Amino acid sequence: MIGEVIKWLNDPGHWHGTKFDVGITSQLETHLRYSIVAVLIALLIALPAGLAIGHTGKATSLVTVANAVRALPTVGVLVLLVVIISPHYHGRTNLGFLIPTEIVLVLLAIPAILANTFAGVQNVDPAVRDAAYGMGMTGPQVLAKVELPNSLPLIFSGLRSAALQVIATTTIASYVTLGGLGRFIYDGFYQQDFPQMISGGVLVAALALLTDLILGTVQRYTVSRGLTGRYSTKAAGPVAATLQESGVADH
Repeated sequence: MIGEVIKWLNDPGHWHGTKFDVGITSQLETHLRYSIVAVLIALLIALPAGLAIGHTGKATSLVTVANAVRALPTVGVLVLLVVIISPHYHGRTNLGFLIPTEIVLVLLAIPAILANTFAGVQNVDPAVRDAAYGMGMTGPQVLAKVELPNSLPLIFSGLRSAALQVIATTTIASYVTLGGLGRFIYDGFYQQDFPQMISGGVLVAALALLTDLILGTVQRYTVSRGLTGRYSTKAAGPVAATLQESGVADH
C-alpha cells in the first residue's frame, strides 16, 4: 500500500490534473485559501477580545463559552448551517456552501486564540504591570507596550494550534461539494481508491506540519529574546571571554 501511495503522489497527472479532474496543486491552493481566510477572521475577532478580557478582567465567561464551542460536532454544525443558509443562494455560486464552511472553521479557530491570548495577558508579572503604571503609562499603553509583548509566546501558541486545527478540518469543505485536499479523501473513500484516500491524508498532514514550521519560525524572530532566553552565540562569546578574564567564570 505504501508503494501505491508513493506512486500516486509521484504521478504528474495527479498534480496538474486532467480535463475532467482537478489536480493536487489546484486543490492545495483552495485548501490554503479556505484555511487562511478562517484563521485571519478568527484572529481579528479573538485577539482583540482576548487582550481586552485579559487586561480588564471582565467578561471572562466568554473564554469559558468559547472553550465549550470546541465540543460542537463539526460536520453536524456544517450540515445544519448549509440547510439554513444555502436556500438563500441560487444560480452559479457556491456561497451557500462556502459561508457555512468558513463559519465552522472560524468557530473552531477562535477558542485557541482567545484562551491563549487571555492567559498570556493574565500571566504577565503583576510587578511589571505595576511598574509600568508607576512610570505614568495609561491603560492602553500598558496593554500595547507591556502586556501584549509579554503575551506573544502564548498568543503564538494559540495561533499555531488554531491553524493546525483549521487545516486539518478544512477537509470537511469537500463534504459539501467544495474543493480542497479533502476532495482526495472523500473521492478515494467513495471510489474505494485507497491510495488516493491515504495520499489526501498525507498531503493534509504535510501541509499542517509545514504551516507549524513557518509559524514557529515567525515566532522565533518576533518574540523578544528576553522572553525566550535565546541569545546569539556571537554576542555571548565576548561576554564569556570577558568573564573568564576577570575571574568571574571561575566562581
